[in-house]
Amino acid sequence: MTVASVTVIGLGPMGRAMAATYLDRGHEVTVWNRTPGKADGLVARGARRADTVEAALRANDLVVLSLTDHTAVHAILEQAPAALAGRTVANLTSDTPDRARETAGWLAARGAVQLTGGVQVPPPGIGAPEAMTYYSGPREAIEAHRAALEVLTGIEYLGEDPGLAALYYQIGIDMFWTGLAGYLHGQAVAQANGISAREFLPRAVKTMDFRYFLEFYAPRIDAGDHGGDVDNVAMGVASLEHVLHTARASGVDGSLPAAVLELFRRAADAGRGGDSLTSLTEVLKA
Repeated sequence: MTVASVTVIGLGPMGRAMAATYLDRGHEVTVWNRTPGKADGLVARGARRADTVEAALRANDLVVLSLTDHTAVHAILEQAPAALAGRTVANLTSDTPDRARETAGWLAARGAVQLTGGVQVPPPGIGAPEAMTYYSGPREAIEAHRAALEVLTGIEYLGEDPGLAALYYQIGIDMFWTGLAGYLHGQAVAQANGISAREFLPRAVKTMDFRYFLEFYAPRIDAGDHGGDVDNVAMGVASLEHVLHTARASGVDGSLPAAVLELFRRAADAGRGGDSLTSLTEVLKA
């Protein structure tokens, strides 16, 4: 084993990007995937193909996992639990905070340490200077493998709790999918009316620049200050009704804005019509 060696298990788009980046930076890389053929391109570039999970685990102290979920993690690692002893597993697999904690405990019982990771860039961003990953778990494990982990992305360390990186990641993904779904719904309405996505692009970029609102809302949310001096729920109800009618008149499925409208109506029915949109956080928690 050498400091500059790593095992990558899981060769979907993210895993392949990670293994390729390690190869580009001169690291010795061992790879394993349930479909062996996905490793062919990496092997041609110098990666070592492990024939078994056990061989992949025993090849290096640092094992990077990039899988669909923790069910897949267990399905793979349970093939060779004895080979986990002494390994640090950088588990960059998306799942819930509770699953991350459960897997960390399972690994610890077999002599391994889990570093939970939440990668904040798509595969093409791996290795880029601005790329960042949330990590949580034992600080000493982060420091021991910092150089190897920073080959992939920068490190935003959140603390010892193995569930924290997963929690921060899921919060971000919550906003990501919701925001992109709104963009795609808007583009469906645009196309139904003969407006191309390219034509609307500069307007979309401007509309979806939420920085002003995020910076304005964050301290008010923390303070529980939901005064409707700038915006209010009743305005949102009226606006969303117009969005819904426009979508339906365009022949576009209105289920997405209808769901958001229902949330705003719940807030209004709870007596928050004059409150800021930030009051929706209270409605959602309730």
